[in-house]
Amino acid sequence: MPKFIPYNHDQNAMVVINFRDQLQPGTFEHAIHYLIHEKLDLSIFDYAYNNKDGGRPAYNPAILLSVVLFAYSKGITSSREIEWCCTNNIIFKALSCDTVPHFTTIASFISSHPQAIEALFEQILLVCHEQGLLGNELFAIDGCKMSSNASKEWSGTFKELQQKRAKLKKLIRHHMREHRRIDKTESADAEKQRRTAQTIETLSKAHDKIDKFLKTAAPRMGQAKRPTEVKSNITDNESAKMTTSKGTVQGYNGIAAVDKKHQIIIDAQAFGAGQEHHTLQPVIESIKVRYQKLKFAHNIYRKQTLVTADTGFANEANMEYLYTHKINAYIPDNNFRSRDPKFAEQKAKYGKRKPIKKIKTRYKEVIPASEFHFDASTKTCICPAGETMWLKREGADRYGKHQKLYFEGRLSKCRVCPLKEQCMQNPDSANDRTGHGRQVSFIIDKETKNKYTEWMKSRVDSEFGKMVYSHRMSTVEPVFANIGTNKGLKRFSLRGKAKVQGQWQLFCMIHNIEKLANYGDLTNAKRK
Repeated sequence: MPKFIPYNHDQNAMVVINFRDQLQPGTFEHAIHYLIHEKLDLSIFDYAYNNKDGGRPAYNPAILLSVVLFAYSKGITSSREIEWCCTNNIIFKALSCDTVPHFTTIASFISSHPQAIEALFEQILLVCHEQGLLGNELFAIDGCKMSSNASKEWSGTFKELQQKRAKLKKLIRHHMREHRRIDKTESADAEKQRRTAQTIETLSKAHDKIDKFLKTAAPRMGQAKRPTEVKSNITDNESAKMTTSKGTVQGYNGIAAVDKKHQIIIDAQAFGAGQEHHTLQPVIESIKVRYQKLKFAHNIYRKQTLVTADTGFANEANMEYLYTHKINAYIPDNNFRSRDPKFAEQKAKYGKRKPIKKIKTRYKEVIPASEFHFDASTKTCICPAGETMWLKREGADRYGKHQKLYFEGRLSKCRVCPLKEQCMQNPDSANDRTGHGRQVSFIIDKETKNKYTEWMKSRVDSEFGKMVYSHRMSTVEPVFANIGTNKGLKRFSLRGKAKVQGQWQLFCMIHNIEKLANYGDLTNAKRK
């Protein structure tokens, strides 16, 4: 029989561990430790503590921040799990110096300091600037919609909530009648009585919850040109019901602005709205103010820094804002690919499957209006055959959206025109004195109504604009992939815009710290 070294699991051993040796240079935990103890000013948390002259000593914000950042980097957002890790994980024990904060202390620290977290985000950004990780050449802006700690079943307009309250009231009355009927019977089932009473209590709580909300809150209005009521939410009225690729969620849209050089996040905000149109201006202004505050630049946009975002941020108001403030931005509209010859075959190749049978219509293909030469300044129109058409009328279209000029071909010309068969839906109409020639119409106020959108179209459709926009996806999308997949942020665990924004900025801060650990110089830590 071969000989082996004996072993025994039922024995104790004293292992000497130096916590600083566990934080090896080049690791993420070392980057957290170095930044917190060598670079960051944590006095911004002092306002929350009032135990200078008496009271129990509190956990140092440096310890709490260290374990929270490291836990978030591993996708751990539960405060109970963070407490468990401080007891059982050696890296957590090294970062917390073998202290174990209670989970309520950790949860309160995360949710109670949104302003201090934003200040920390700016301090990390300042370190990135000192390390030369900011290029300030191109900023890409995008959003990531995620659910939060709010139930979409408790959302609705005030009318819908009133209907739900009335329905609950009706159900309560029904169960109370049933409960009284059971009480009167001699063979009353105690278990059935208990279940009925519990149902009444549950329905009453839901009814009172909706009733209190309707009496204390006001209808929530959207931010469109004509504000209409949007759905409120009883659990978190600052959140919104949003449609995503994975279905409808109740949550927030985390907006991030990313610098192209090393994908450093320069701004992070959370908005409780599904539409991204109204988020562009606050983000651009926030970047400008932050760069002034950190003394990077008095006005970063005056240095011709490029700004790009996807089609969700494009509307006339935003384009006017960019034009007025002279911001060098490239934000395409929804139809920009259809104007690009490179994507001419994309829809046929990758689009939805076409029906096998061609749909028959009662209209035939004729020469389009784009083949007619229209001059808006002189209000004249020349057909493809070179004949001048007469102006039939000028006025609004049937929808009242645009002003149009309506032209019609002269019967004497259309009757003998060689292009009659290709130009008219009903060529025989030109042969009758009561008939009509070819009719076309042109919008004359499109350029004035969408003046700034047309300005942006010309920029995006240029070769330089296409080159700039091609960098958007490679700049901002990997950031969301890192935060969502690698760091495990699938949903916000807090309620309220301020708290959710603080959590979003914590994850963005972790992303920037990781960039510092990979591309910066954090090896000059001093031993204390």
